[in-house]
Amino acid sequence: MEITDYNAFAGDCIDELKALQDQFKETFDIAQANWFYNQATGLLTFSTDDTELNFKYFQVGSFSSKSETWMWSWHNENTLENVKEPASQIRDFGESFNFAKLTEGHFASDEFEAWEFTAISVKLIKGIGVYRPVNDEGLMIFLVITEFVDNETAKNIKNKYIECGDHEYRRVAFVCQHLNFDTKVGFEESFETIEGMELSDEDDFQAWCDECETIRVAEDGWSRNAMKFAQYRVVCEGCYFKMKALDLGSD
Repeated sequence: MEITDYNAFAGDCIDELKALQDQFKETFDIAQANWFYNQATGLLTFSTDDTELNFKYFQVGSFSSKSETWMWSWHNENTLENVKEPASQIRDFGESFNFAKLTEGHFASDEFEAWEFTAISVKLIKGIGVYRPVNDEGLMIFLVITEFVDNETAKNIKNKYIECGDHEYRRVAFVCQHLNFDTKVGFEESFETIEGMELSDEDDFQAWCDECETIRVAEDGWSRNAMKFAQYRVVCEGCYFKMKALDLGSD
């Protein structure tokens, strides 16, 4: 890709985005739908009383009309890694061509430039459309839609997450009834884990205490008696690793 003039390149990207958005709206009817995006699952959902449409997305950045500033998602510590990682490719592109606006994390800007940044992101990442929700504080969030997700797949993705009062929306984890946030009771796992690690479709975070481990070994596995003693419960990933930190003395 040979590019010498940023303004000309951004203008071309805007023109391409307009055509892409027209095509997206013809394919997917989201005009009257309610929207919800979830950083944990990486899904953008549009729903009506009759239908639900799900898409994978990544977050480009945000524009504040109050401060008249733009912030790239890769610069925003409140944006989860899984939905901001693709935007780092835009930064790398900017560094290659010495385009400062694509490499500075936070700076004075306007809404038109925010759309330029989004249009550039769509082109470079090969998105299928964009969406710009506005949060309760009036902050404009610019999202690039990357692919359509059928409802069954979306449901399977969503089922791996749970809402938590302390950690918002995180992946599901399973712990025995004895693990807690106050007292060390030992921490055994089905495999070694670190927070934020990728899991296969077959794996879950699972942990149990020393007493459960003693019974499990005596029963030669997770027998009915061992499972009855453990009485597994569902917690979020954040709570799981908080318990692990307590028991292993890293907190």
